[in-house]
Amino acid sequence: MKLVELVPGPDTDPAATQRLRDVCERRLGKGVVIARDTPNFIANRIGTFGMLATLEAMTAFGLTVEEADALTGPAMGRPKTATFRMLDLVGLDTLLHVVDNVRERSEDEAERAAFTRPALLQRLVDRGRLGEKSGAGFYRKRKRADGASEIETLDWTTLEYRPKREAASPVIEAAKSAKGTAAKVKALLSADPGHPHAKFAWTSLKRTLLYAAGLVEVIADDIGDIDRAMRWGFNWELGPFELWDAIGAEAAVKRMKAEGDAVPAWVTEWLAAGHAGFYREEGAVRYHFSHGRYKEEEVQPDEIRLDRLKAAGKTVLGNAGASLIDIGDEVVCLEFHSRNNAIGSDILAAIRDGVAEVERNWRGLVLANEGRNFCVGANLMLLLMEAQSGEWDEVEEIIRYFQNSMLRLKRLDRPVVAAPHRMTLGGGVEACLPADRIVFSPETYFGLVETGVGLIPAGGGCKEAAALAAARAGEGGDLQTHLNALFETIAMARTSTSGHEAFRLGLTRPGDAVAVRHDGRIAEAKRAVLELDRAGYEPPSADARIRVAGRDGRAVLDTAVHSMRLGGYISSHDALIAGKLAHVLTGGDVAPGAEVSEAYLLDLECEAFLSLCGEPLTQERMRHMLATGKPLRN
Repeated sequence: MKLVELVPGPDTDPAATQRLRDVCERRLGKGVVIARDTPNFIANRIGTFGMLATLEAMTAFGLTVEEADALTGPAMGRPKTATFRMLDLVGLDTLLHVVDNVRERSEDEAERAAFTRPALLQRLVDRGRLGEKSGAGFYRKRKRADGASEIETLDWTTLEYRPKREAASPVIEAAKSAKGTAAKVKALLSADPGHPHAKFAWTSLKRTLLYAAGLVEVIADDIGDIDRAMRWGFNWELGPFELWDAIGAEAAVKRMKAEGDAVPAWVTEWLAAGHAGFYREEGAVRYHFSHGRYKEEEVQPDEIRLDRLKAAGKTVLGNAGASLIDIGDEVVCLEFHSRNNAIGSDILAAIRDGVAEVERNWRGLVLANEGRNFCVGANLMLLLMEAQSGEWDEVEEIIRYFQNSMLRLKRLDRPVVAAPHRMTLGGGVEACLPADRIVFSPETYFGLVETGVGLIPAGGGCKEAAALAAARAGEGGDLQTHLNALFETIAMARTSTSGHEAFRLGLTRPGDAVAVRHDGRIAEAKRAVLELDRAGYEPPSADARIRVAGRDGRAVLDTAVHSMRLGGYISSHDALIAGKLAHVLTGGDVAPGAEVSEAYLLDLECEAFLSLCGEPLTQERMRHMLATGKPLRN
């Protein structure tokens, strides 16, 4: 997790606190908040209260565990683990220790009552159901008679387990359809206000908001540290006060008072003074409530915030999928902002328009964004629809458009640096590989994963992998060894578990690097652009040739695939996919050591991709991924 809470004592030298803060932020890449010396500090105190409030609301409104988790996960801007899956991971007995810590040290009677050990949790702990570490908690995994695994859910009314059920309601569907955390939370509360799901969401949320408001200047100096602690420590998309603004602070307070809730005096006074919420933005500057006034939020010197630049009118051009933003020093950043940052025609069009704009007016280009993930790949739904309809000309046009857009990026006569973060998969990787350098966030899951949906990389990924192998082998060197490693990485759809591990997967170049801080990655990428520009940047030659292993190299890879198939490690369809991949990576039916053009390898990619799209088992994999988010091995 990103969060570090620093807790100075009354006699702590401020210089010592600052020095430690600098070490945590600049050397360890952490996010630091200053907490006061109170029980459980900031994140655990509010987070634990929120879990208790959710548990109480679930029983009060008669919801199932699945329903409560569906409403308190991504629908509320929180991780997929939501509440009860999170409790199972933490350990129910551990949570009770945290609850005790607050109750035994609090001087507030209402707070002590709120932190009473819930009877349901106590009964589960007494039965040894501690969560994942004991094999059962609110969920448990069981083996069926056929050997397959099955997730069961606790029926909290009987303490018995039953098969897990999908939660559904108009409220849940409205939140799923909404884009962005603020819109999702509003949908939860307003889609069907009389529905038990909406009542549950409001009750659990308002109690957490009121509790956090009552702790301002108790657990931290201002709301900024409280919100950051919840974002960085619990992976909330919005902290409590950001959530309050998202649903409308004035309307929320009015409803709370109408329902008889006690609202902290400072909240009422602040809103009565004419303030619409706890945050305010003026251009690129953001302010938040602190000690009765608005305080400008600090931005680290090595941090570039795209949202603030856009608010300040720095957008150069854009469309529904991407924007080109001026980040200073004659450098622009191409930001993806499509759904899940999946690459579709709008992003590809923005890449082409962005390349033309940079060629005319800028020193270089950064590829980065501030989404939850950099890019989860290409628009799989569109490909599946075209393939199922047999529209092969359309599928080929999509592939060619993707390939040509990546080539334009690579041929840009200005330096390009990519700064990926978190999930950077499939087409996301293919968007990074044409860049001159890659600056990874420390937390980057980087991999060409197309085989998981029955395909191979066809946006230039295979071509770039072949070029990487040839570059590492050098002139006349052992190409096969480097090719084998890359083939295995791509065929097995391996993904790095960090920016550093991307180097071990072999998908990087000597000039690539890992940013120390996630928030500093865009600034580091910009510095890399300027360094390349000052050094007299020249783009890669359009006439470059790539040495390939040819038919002999293909035979080596085919032998390995055959052995895996005979050993039962892969299915027949896996073997078919791997054979297509081997054919492309080795340059097809050419002599060993032949030098081929990029266009030739892109033709091989396209041909293999099209043939796999027509396979029923591949289409089945694509449907399964779209429905479940998980790969299917068939």
